[in-house]
Amino acid sequence: MDRPTTPTTPTTTERPIDPYKLMAFVFRAVDEVGAALNTALVVMGDELGYYRALADGTPTTPAELAERTSTDEHYAREWLSAQAAGGYVEYDAQTRRFTLPAEQAAALTDPSSPAYLPGFFQIAHGTVRDAPSIIEAARDGDGLGWHAHNADVHVGCERFFRTMYNAHLIGEWLPALDGVVDKLERGGKVADVGCGHGASTILMAQAFPNATFVGSDYHEGSIEIARQRAQEAGVGDRITFEVAPATGFSGSDFDLVTMFDCLHDMGDPVGAARHVKEAIAADGTWMVVEPMAGDHVEDNLNPVGRAFYGFSTLLCTPASLSQDVGLALGTQAGPAKIRDVATAAGFGRFRPAASTPFNNVLEVRP
Repeated sequence: MDRPTTPTTPTTTERPIDPYKLMAFVFRAVDEVGAALNTALVVMGDELGYYRALADGTPTTPAELAERTSTDEHYAREWLSAQAAGGYVEYDAQTRRFTLPAEQAAALTDPSSPAYLPGFFQIAHGTVRDAPSIIEAARDGDGLGWHAHNADVHVGCERFFRTMYNAHLIGEWLPALDGVVDKLERGGKVADVGCGHGASTILMAQAFPNATFVGSDYHEGSIEIARQRAQEAGVGDRITFEVAPATGFSGSDFDLVTMFDCLHDMGDPVGAARHVKEAIAADGTWMVVEPMAGDHVEDNLNPVGRAFYGFSTLLCTPASLSQDVGLALGTQAGPAKIRDVATAAGFGRFRPAASTPFNNVLEVRP
């Protein structure tokens, strides 16, 4: 008779530990936890008006900040102390007053600044709040659609990327494309695919009054907001917003098709690219704006890559996996993978046209 077997634990070779390196990592971890908590504190400061109340640089006590913002002094005191510990505000131990430096004020209170950051913190805060759903999805390869996330993800995403579009789209990115600005000035046709709240579509419509635009997104709530904002901006007569997937937006003979920071989120980016190929004019241009990334993991081991890999794990990859095909390119796909998508769809020309610390701008043509 066979003897019963007893499960055994695999043996591992014990590795020596450098106590100094261990403690260095522990203190780094403490800093990381503080940074994670600060994401919520920045959202708190933005929503309660703390940063705006400090924006003029006047040294302020917690009581004065609370009075200016009609909030409780206890919260103002602890929030200011946390901000001082993180270097977001300065603290004078003699006067016991806190000051927001001019640079932080530009980044945290001025929506026209190219360094405006509240949206970045807001989308991170919303993304982390939905982490329990992602943890469960990772067990069996399920996804979580963009529509299933909380409002901070949607609003924060638009606020963060709109800052870069305001700074670069009209003056740098479009001029970097061969002949596109001339076409739009004469009255071209543009499809903005995955337009979200319509920030990019509206910005282009304001800059090119002779052109017409179709903005599309599968998320109905975002399209409703986009329509409202287009009317408020006075360009509603030249933009048609529709609820449609990237593989099925309407129209043809477009001079320009744009996708801003969304191709990697799609379940079937090759299918979307094929639809672009069908909808674009023979001499048209497909502009693909993607998060800054190199083609190899080692190219992206930096602060920007770290943030985008985090978003990729918790937001973008689950979004792709929730859709048909579920290719899951990832936020750090890199130009080579985008070129593969374009080539598979039948496009013949591909080149990097521009870049910023946060984006690659790619020109794709038939």
